[in-house]
Amino acid sequence: YVTSDLATDVTINVGEVKFYLHKFPLLSKSSRLRKLVLKASEECCDEINMVDFPGGPKAFEICAKFCYGMTVTLNAYNVVAACCAAECLEMTEDVDRGNLIFKIEVFLNSSIFRSWKDSIIVLQTTKSVLPWSENLKIVGRCIDSIASKTSVDPAKITWSYTYNRKLSVSDKTAGDGMKFREMISVPKDWWVEDICELDIDLYKRVMTAVKSKGRMDGVAICEALKTYAVRWLPDSVDTLDSDVHSWRNKLLVETIVCLLPLDRGVGCSCSFLLKLLKVAILVGVDNSAKEDLLKRISLKLYEASVKDLLIPARPAQTTLYDIEMVLSIVKRYMMLSHDLDVAKNEMGCTDFVLGHGSLLSVGKLIDEYLEEIAHDPNLYLASFIDLSQSVPEFARPVHDGLYKAIDTYLKEHPSLTKVERKKLCSLMDVKKLTMDASMHAAQNERLPLRVVVQVLFFEQVRSAAGVQPLRDTSHSTTNTDEESEKTAAEDCNSLEKQMSRIKIKEDTFQEKCELAKQSSKNSKRGIQLLPSRSRRMFDKLWGFRKGHADNRSSETSASSQSPTSMVPGDNKSSGSSSRNRRHSIS
Repeated sequence: YVTSDLATDVTINVGEVKFYLHKFPLLSKSSRLRKLVLKASEECCDEINMVDFPGGPKAFEICAKFCYGMTVTLNAYNVVAACCAAECLEMTEDVDRGNLIFKIEVFLNSSIFRSWKDSIIVLQTTKSVLPWSENLKIVGRCIDSIASKTSVDPAKITWSYTYNRKLSVSDKTAGDGMKFREMISVPKDWWVEDICELDIDLYKRVMTAVKSKGRMDGVAICEALKTYAVRWLPDSVDTLDSDVHSWRNKLLVETIVCLLPLDRGVGCSCSFLLKLLKVAILVGVDNSAKEDLLKRISLKLYEASVKDLLIPARPAQTTLYDIEMVLSIVKRYMMLSHDLDVAKNEMGCTDFVLGHGSLLSVGKLIDEYLEEIAHDPNLYLASFIDLSQSVPEFARPVHDGLYKAIDTYLKEHPSLTKVERKKLCSLMDVKKLTMDASMHAAQNERLPLRVVVQVLFFEQVRSAAGVQPLRDTSHSTTNTDEESEKTAAEDCNSLEKQMSRIKIKEDTFQEKCELAKQSSKNSKRGIQLLPSRSRRMFDKLWGFRKGHADNRSSETSASSQSPTSMVPGDNKSSGSSSRNRRHSIS
């Protein structure tokens, strides 16, 4: 009702609310109400029904008060509804000068679109008055206002924002009593948390506009996407995969993936991408989105951790983790590494070139991953071998990590046959074990006897030749890529020199044995460091080698075949002597 001495002469129904008003003030401001009142008079009807009125009764009340000349308070929360209502009532300048549409437009340009917070609030309110707000281009103008402000120099930011550290100005009193203002520095990604309150469709449009400006780097874009994912994706797997939120979570993941920066090699961390992949698998996103994630992850695999690679297995798989997915990522990484190096050599391309330092990191990562998944009792030996062989030899200069993984697999799978254990241990090169790993392997009862003999033989030869033991550089501190490549090259050169020095040929083997006898006093101290079982095996081994040097018979024992990779020309044989000798050693 309107408080007035005059009786009302028109009733307007907006939703469930009846407005008892006067015709004259309404007709002086609204062109549409003129038409509706005229039509109602012709039909001898005193009531006018406003169907699907934008903004509902509250928005119509603002327009009615303006028609009566009352004070109208506009703010970020009601200006969009009032604007749409005024447009619906056709309150234009043609009807009356300084009409409501003009007043609202001035307010939007002079206040709303100049304010960071108000632009976000107004954008959120546009959803309740669609499609009016879209047709009036209010949504687009809000998005452009927000996107423009994100690229402002952080040093010039003076408005408040929702960040971990609020922007504030503190007054401090100097010694002479003068005050000065000290501004807290604003981070470059100050805006990412504010826009997290937007719905996914509006967020997508804002981020698309931010990217189209071309002023925001990939790091800031990825930080914004990560913050939004943390804000809206549930923590628990059950909630993530529930029927109630499944569709929303799927849309959210697909939207984040499509908003990732085009420069795949920078910006987003591999850890974030792998977490996104885990969620994508759970909610069942499209194959195109998963394929895009796999390509991005393969470019930055060297940054990943073992925890990141522990992707839960799909329902059809029997293992705890998705080994096939990780194998696919590693193969992609190796292919990209090769292709990008070729591109660098042929065209001078330097983007995303994966150097030796990165390859060494991947090799160490896969060894640690193998050790982790080896605890799974359902892990097939073929899967373990395939993943181990996906890493090239030059990416694994030291085999300590691989040895730990093999030892763990042997411990968790005691039912392996002799052939399977031999096949598993063939992945490891005993010549690339450090001294600590060799000492452990020499007394490891889970290893095949032949492997133990190979370890002992190689350590004895290395000790006799005076070669320094291998260094395990996997625990070194983080270096730059150039330093990593330099270290890798030095390790490879050192390894080649050591291999060349300990390589034994058939025609010089007798001379090496005589040299070992002469230096037995010096080497005995090194042997005393080994356990008693290993020393007995050494005694048997060198005692047999002495007889072999004097008499080259074809009856070579099974244990003496262990160093065949370093002694070309040894012949294999079988017989009772071989079996008895192996029994006596064990």
